Amino acid sequence: MKDEEVKPTAVVIPQLIVGLGNPEPKYDQTRHNIGFAAIDTLARAWQISLAENRKFQGEFGEGNAAGKGKVRLLKPLTYMNLSGQAIQAVTNWYKIPPESVLVIYDDLDLPLGKTRLRLSGSAGGHNGMKSIISHLNTQNFPRLRIGIGKPKGAIDGDNSHTVSHVLGRFSAAENKVMSQVLNFVVECGEFSFKQGVEKAMNLCNTQNFTGIDS
Repeated sequence: MKDEEVKPTAVVIPQLIVGLGNPEPKYDQTRHNIGFAAIDTLARAWQISLAENRKFQGEFGEGNAAGKGKVRLLKPLTYMNLSGQAIQAVTNWYKIPPESVLVIYDDLDLPLGKTRLRLSGSAGGHNGMKSIISHLNTQNFPRLRIGIGKPKGAIDGDNSHTVSHVLGRFSAAENKVMSQVLNFVVECGEFSFKQGVEKAMNLCNTQNFTGIDS
């Protein structure tokens, strides 16, 4: 499948925002769990309580996105490669179309401090996204990728350091950058509710937070 944008016939407003990650304390605050951190940040900003929901196989909450509209937040607790199960459970229950599901996750190919919002696209090798595309039976749903950068000294085709990098934690300097990024995710989310995902792309794809040596 080509990573092409789908031009919607109507304004795309998220009804469900999902952050990808892995359960268990050992994965807390790792780069691969930045999607979980994003949902926690949104929940705090919008004063939405998250609680484990067995029916939805994840931590779930619903409320208002800063007065912009009703939203549901989800952190799947199925492990990354089964994320689609939890999302499908929520979309089936609330009859939410795939194009109204915004997925937030980490991206090795984006530099730290960069975000990229898209209306659709392929999994790009991300196991969580592969599962979601399989369960929703489409790749036409918006996603917000958060750059975590590649491991230092990484060479194309050499994945020996990738796992340790993805499952590692941010440095103190990186955490300062990611704190700015997560606050920016709230802005992107609120703009998506106000004017739709397509217009929000203009905002979310132009900002670049720096502050550490590359």
